[in-house]
Amino acid sequence: MTKLALKQLQITLVRSPIASLKRHKACVSGLGLRRLHHTVVVDDTPAIRGMIKQVQHLVLQKEI
Repeated sequence: MTKLALKQLQITLVRSPIASLKRHKACVSGLGLRRLHHTVVVDDTPAIRGMIKQVQHLVLQKEI
């Protein structure tokens, strides 16, 4: 059997979450972002999309 190829997203943290709400900080760390200009590649799922929407003012996203 073959696995379905999921789309992937490249997410970069461009603004600091220091003065953000606790839930926004939790979303940033849940996405795997650790420091400014850190970039991660994650699968495109509805859960990830929701987390990105919560912190859209802190991150940049790009579809791969």
